[in-house]
Parts: sequence; C-alpha cells; structure tokens
Amino acid sequence: MILAKVLGTVVSTRKDPALSGLKLLLAREVDASFKPAGNQVVAVDAVGAGVGELVLIAAGSSARLTDATKDRPVDHVICGIVDTVEVAGKDVYVKSAGLPA
Repeated sequence: MILAKVLGTVVSTRKDPALSGLKLLLAREVDASFKPAGNQVVAVDAVGAGVGELVLIAAGSSARLTDATKDRPVDHVICGIVDTVEVAGKDVYVKSAGLPA
C-alpha cells in the first residue's frame, strides 16, 4: 500500500475501452511527515476520493482486485480515504483538520 495525496484529475478521451467510466486521479506518495516524497502516479478512483485528500493506493496486480478495476488494465487504484493516522498511540494526521495533528 502507498500513502499518497491526491493532486488533481486526469482526463483522457482516447483510451482503452476497459477504462471507460473510470475516474482517474493524479496522486503523489507522501513520507511519514505527510510531505511529498515519491513519484506521481495516475490511479483509478474506486472510493470517491477528491483533490487534497490523503488516500491509500494499491499497486501492481493488487490494483486489479477491486470491484471497479476487476480485469481492467490498471497499475494503481485508490482503495481507501484516510481518516486518521496513529503512531505510537498518538494521532499524527486527522482528516477533519486537513493537516498533520
């Protein structure tokens, strides 16, 4: 799983028919401080995520195991929207605050 922040949307009018109807989002991996740290990826949104949200991304063959992506040509899928992150018994991220706790 990858922890990432949604940066924006991706629109592709010409694509494989198996991708029709899927929402594509641009996301970037974050580090333990929730700062941009990794690559940007285009991921299929299986959970209704939006720009600015912290999300969980499954990659590789696991990305094709959600209801939305079953048997489709995808490498990354947003499969969760993060509400809180807890480390050592302390909340370090809370969605309602929008920032690290």
